[in-house]
Amino acid sequence: MSKGVRTRAAILDEALSLMSTDGLSGLTIGLLAERTGLSKSGLFAHFGSKEQLQVAALQEAQASFTAHVIRPVLDLPRGLPRLEAFAEGWWAWNRSPPFPGGCPIQAASLELDDRPGPLRDEIAAAQRRLRAFIQQGAGMAVAAGHFRPDLDCTLFAFQMVGIAFAQTMTCRLLGEPEGLDFVRRAWRAQVTDAQGTHNQTGETSHEH
Repeated sequence: MSKGVRTRAAILDEALSLMSTDGLSGLTIGLLAERTGLSKSGLFAHFGSKEQLQVAALQEAQASFTAHVIRPVLDLPRGLPRLEAFAEGWWAWNRSPPFPGGCPIQAASLELDDRPGPLRDEIAAAQRRLRAFIQQGAGMAVAAGHFRPDLDCTLFAFQMVGIAFAQTMTCRLLGEPEGLDFVRRAWRAQVTDAQGTHNQTGETSHEH
């Protein structure tokens, strides 16, 4: 690995740490130069502009999520086993991401939702890919007979993303100790509905 590649990787590591605590708006060339000991011109030599640095940081955050949460489950059996492992990995990532703050992808999704431009396009594309991954996994679970044939896989993905965002609010913002239990109960209810099994009243959730 060349010195330039190592330097760029070190810059992005520090950028992700800043972004996880201060958001994209807090990720400035000046502050990053101070944190890394590099000159502003040195940082511009690697990224060209603040916006290009921010895009690279978002892409690095996605790569980290893929490495920690998605890639480890790909060798598991398709369907529910893979989805269960992915869910647990995602909840663990939200609790303790490899950064000092919370998940930078979630934070950027909220920070950029009303700010058109390349940064919003980047994070929106990342969220669409994530939902597509979940939707595909739900479809595999249907094909494997783990979920009911009439499952709305698009809605399933929407609900799973909603649980993840609710976890961040409940556990990190509100600091409620029962937050993770709520997350797992919400996920179990979602899986039960997807399976079409009996609910707590003993009634059949879905008829086939």
